[in-house]
Amino acid sequence: MENLKNIQPVDDFNWDAYEQGETYGSVSKEDLVKTYDETLNKVNDKDVVMGKVTSMNKREVVVNIGFKSDGVVPMSEFRYNPELKVGDEVEVYIESQEDKKGQLILSHKKARASRSWERVNEALEKDEIIKGYIKCRTKGGMIVDVFGIEAFLPGSQIDVKPIRDYDVFVGKTMEFKIVKINQDFKNVVVSHKALIEAELEQQKKDIISKLEKGQVLEGTVKNITSYGVFIDLGGVDGLIHITDLSWGRVSHPEEIVQLDQKINVVILDFDDEKKRIALGLKQLTPHPWDALSAELKVGDIVKGKVVVMADYGAFIEIAAGVEGLIHVSEMSWTQHLRSAQDFMKVGDEIEAVVLTLDRDERKMSLGIKQLKADPWEDIDTRFPVGSKHTAKVRNFTNFGVFVEIEEGVDGLIHISDLSWTKKIKHPSEFTQIGGEIDVQVLEIDKENRRLSLGHKQLEENPWDVFETIFTVGSIHEGTIIEVLDKGAVISLPYGVEGFATPKHLVKEDGSQAVVDEKMEFKVIEFNKEAKRIILSHSRIHEDEQKSAKREAAGEKRASGKKAKEEQTMVSGPVEKTTLGDIEELAALKEKLSAGN
Repeated sequence: MENLKNIQPVDDFNWDAYEQGETYGSVSKEDLVKTYDETLNKVNDKDVVMGKVTSMNKREVVVNIGFKSDGVVPMSEFRYNPELKVGDEVEVYIESQEDKKGQLILSHKKARASRSWERVNEALEKDEIIKGYIKCRTKGGMIVDVFGIEAFLPGSQIDVKPIRDYDVFVGKTMEFKIVKINQDFKNVVVSHKALIEAELEQQKKDIISKLEKGQVLEGTVKNITSYGVFIDLGGVDGLIHITDLSWGRVSHPEEIVQLDQKINVVILDFDDEKKRIALGLKQLTPHPWDALSAELKVGDIVKGKVVVMADYGAFIEIAAGVEGLIHVSEMSWTQHLRSAQDFMKVGDEIEAVVLTLDRDERKMSLGIKQLKADPWEDIDTRFPVGSKHTAKVRNFTNFGVFVEIEEGVDGLIHISDLSWTKKIKHPSEFTQIGGEIDVQVLEIDKENRRLSLGHKQLEENPWDVFETIFTVGSIHEGTIIEVLDKGAVISLPYGVEGFATPKHLVKEDGSQAVVDEKMEFKVIEFNKEAKRIILSHSRIHEDEQKSAKREAAGEKRASGKKAKEEQTMVSGPVEKTTLGDIEELAALKEKLSAGN
C-alpha cells in the first residue's frame, strides 16, 4: 500500500481523449509514425547492406538488416562458410523489399559478387589470407568459390606433397592466397600450398642445420618409385634406395613400405648443401649374417628359396639377407655345362649342401649335386671293361664322339673305333648329336673321369673273313666312289673299301676311270692290321697282255720243234723197223696229234 501512495497521476493526461480511444497522450499519431519510421533503415532495391544472422536452419538463413521485416537467404549461398553462426554479420543484396507475401528478399551471393573483383584484387595486393569453398574438380586441379568468383586451384598448389585423391577436397572450405589474376579474362588463381611453404621453409632450415650421419629420424613415405622411396622428414625429403630397404632382395619397394606410412630411418649420407639426403631402413636392424647360427658349417644341408637366376648359377636365400651361390657346375655330376635355368627357377624351394662358408666376407657357396652319390665312386663295378651299354651322343670332335652313358659318366669313342670297314672322316657321317649309340667299355680313366669306349667292338672283326676273300691276285667288281689327287676310293663287296693310285685306274684304251664307274679290280695288296686293300684295274689287262705274249712265244717254240722232228723223220736213212720203233712212232703220232 505504501508503494501505491507514491504513484502520482500524470499531470497532463488527457482523460477525454482516452475516453474516445486515443492513447497517444499529447503526441499525435502522425508524430509517432514518423518517429517509428526514423528508427528503421531506409533501403532501396539492388542495394548491398550489412545484416546480422538471427537464425538459421538447413535450408535458409534469416538476416536482420534493420528493416521492418527480416530477410531470408538460401543456406546454399553460405556453403563456402561452414562456420557461419547466429550473430555473424554478413553482406546481402536487396533483391526486393517485399515479395507477394510481404517478405524481404535478400541474396548473399549477389552481394559478394557485386564487389568480388574489388575484393580479390585487394587480397592479392595485401597478400591477404582468404577463405574459399572448393566446389568441384576440373582438369589439372579444383574450382574454388572465392568472394563468389570461381577461381582455379592447381593440383600442385593444394599441398606441399603430391595429392593422390583430389575428390576428398571437394566440399571443403580452406584458406588460400591469391597468387595470380588475369585482368583481361577475369581469371583468378589461388594457392593453399603458399600458406604453408613459408612455415615449412623455416622448418626445413632448422632440420637441415641439425642433420648428422647416423641420426635416426621419423619420416612419412611420400612417394614410391621402382628404384627407391622418398621420405618426408618434415619439409625435407630424403631417399631410401631400394638396396637400403632390406637386407634381403627386394623386387619393388612396395613389398616393404606403403604410401603415407610413418617409419624410422637413419641418415646415411648427404651432399654439402644437404639437398640430397640418403636414408637407410635396413641399417636399423642387425645384419642377418651376424645372426646366422654359429653351428652352421661346411657339409651341412640347408633349405632356401631361389631369388636370382643367372646362366652361371643361382642365388639361394637361406634366411632374409643371407644368400649362397650354387654354381652351375655344382648342380649336376655331368661335365656338360648347361644353363642353371635347366635345373631350377626363381621361387623354387630347394635343399643344398654348404660347400664353403666365409663369415667375414659374408659369402657362401652351395651345391645340390652333392645330395646324390658321385657316379664315379663305383665306376669299376657298374661299368667294367668289356661291359656293353647304350649311350647318348653329346658332342663331336675331329677325332671322335663324346657320349654320356648316364648323368655324370662320359666317354669317348675314337673315330677308329666306330666301324671296322668304313673310312670315316668325321663322326657326323656315322651318328648325330642327341642320338643313341651302343658302346663297349674299352678302358677306365677314373682319375680324369673318362671312359674309352668302342662301337665296332660289338661286332666280330670282318677282316678275318676279308683275308680269305680279298687275297692278293683275286679279281672283284668295284665302283669308284671318290677320286682324289693321290688316287680313288673303290667300293667293294661286303661293304669294304679299297684304294687305287691313278696309274692303276688306266683302262685298256688308255683313258682314265672316273667316279661312279663300275669295273673289275685286282687285289695287289691286303693289310689286315692297317685294314688296307690296294687295288688295280690296269693290272688286269696288263697281265692279260703279258699272258698272251707268253702264250704266243710258247706256241712259236712248239711249232719249230715239231717241224724239225718231221724233217728228221722224212730225210733220215731208212732203217729196219723193229718192234721198239713201232712203239716210238705211235707215241710221236699221239704227241703230234696233241700238238695239232
